[in-house]
Amino acid sequence: MSEHVERAPVACPSCSPDRETVHEVLTTGGGTATVRCTECGHTHKAPLESEDTVEPTVVVSQDGESFTASVEMPADESVETGEEFILETEEVIMQVRITDIEVGPEKRVTRTPAGEVETFWTRAVDNVSVPVTVHPRDGEGDGTRSLDLQLPGDEEFTIGETYEFGDEEFEIEGIHIREDAIERYDFQKLGHEGDTVLAKDVKRIYGVDKSSKAWSAW
Repeated sequence: MSEHVERAPVACPSCSPDRETVHEVLTTGGGTATVRCTECGHTHKAPLESEDTVEPTVVVSQDGESFTASVEMPADESVETGEEFILETEEVIMQVRITDIEVGPEKRVTRTPAGEVETFWTRAVDNVSVPVTVHPRDGEGDGTRSLDLQLPGDEEFTIGETYEFGDEEFEIEGIHIREDAIERYDFQKLGHEGDTVLAKDVKRIYGVDKSSKAWSAW
């Protein structure tokens, strides 16, 4: 069985100082490697970037349920809560947002190198469930109703605008923001006309009924 030889693209000072050629990696240490050019046989020192990777556990929350996977990333990559990344497993490919970073038993941080992470706690944000509370128009009843919209995470909602979903039609008067997205909007509750929020950042929408169907006590 032939021995595996690590190779790397490096400029050779002897035969190709202006372009990279294939080199055999002889020894490594301290961020520098001893390499040998496969074209001319010249041996020399060269800096090599670290390719150390880690695979922390990822717990994904979606529509009240959760599952566990893992993600491979460079050990020196900085990660923080609120960031999003693509999680790919044999079953699904989805975009998730980091809600908590666990670096030890009952120890969580907001920012750290990936190499320190034991578990990412996340929620799916490419497709999300958006709760909506719709109030009746003045003088048209005393009840409210709740909707649960399944939407792409990048769908936009703007306060003061009217939206239609099937037979439902409502004008948005207020939006509550999820805790992991407050920094994006500065406030947890938005109520000024023109304020726009992405579906993946919504905790709940409050709207006024604009549909033509009559209200019923049932």
